[in-house]
Amino acid sequence: MATVQRLHLGCGTDILEGWVNVDSAEIPGVNVVHDLAVFPWPFEAGYAGEVRMLHTLEHLPDTVKTLEEIHRVCSPGARVVIHVPYWNSRDVVSDPTHRKAFTEYSFDFFDPSKQYCKERPYYTTARFRVDNKNYFIKAGSYRKVTAPLAKTFLEVAARHLCGVIWAMEFELTALKDA
Repeated sequence: MATVQRLHLGCGTDILEGWVNVDSAEIPGVNVVHDLAVFPWPFEAGYAGEVRMLHTLEHLPDTVKTLEEIHRVCSPGARVVIHVPYWNSRDVVSDPTHRKAFTEYSFDFFDPSKQYCKERPYYTTARFRVDNKNYFIKAGSYRKVTAPLAKTFLEVAARHLCGVIWAMEFELTALKDA
C-alpha cells in the first residue's frame, strides 16, 4: 500500500506545505490539477489519511458523489475537515458560482449514528462520523466559534436571523473497514 497522504482539495492559492494541493486551476504550488467534479479523482482508494476542503464543496454539482469520492480516497479513520457556507448567510447567495448551502444537519446523512442516515441509508454507502461542528461569524473577519454554549446560541439565533452564522466547519472521520 502507498504512503498515506494529506489532501487539500480545491486549494486555490492557499497552498499548504506537506499537503498534496489539488485545484482545477494551474496555480503555482498546486501539485495536482484536476476538476473535482470529474470522477474518479486521480488518487487510489485509501490514499489520504487527512483531507481538507475549505469553501469548495458548495461549488461542486453533486454533494453526495463528492462525499463518496472523498470516502473512497480516505484511509480507514482518516480525518476530514470541510468548510461550507451556512444556508442563510449573505455569502451563500452573493457568489454566483455557489450551487448549494449547508445546515448543521447536512452531514448527518453520512453518519450512521444520526437519525437522517438511519431513515435514509439508501442515499449513499459513504459513511463518516461527525466529530465536531464549528461556526464562523463575521466580525470584521471570520471568527471561529467553538464554545458549546455559544454554538447553541448561534444555532437558535441563526434560525431566526439571517447572517448570524456565515460558514460552518465539519470535522469528520471516515468510517470504513481496515
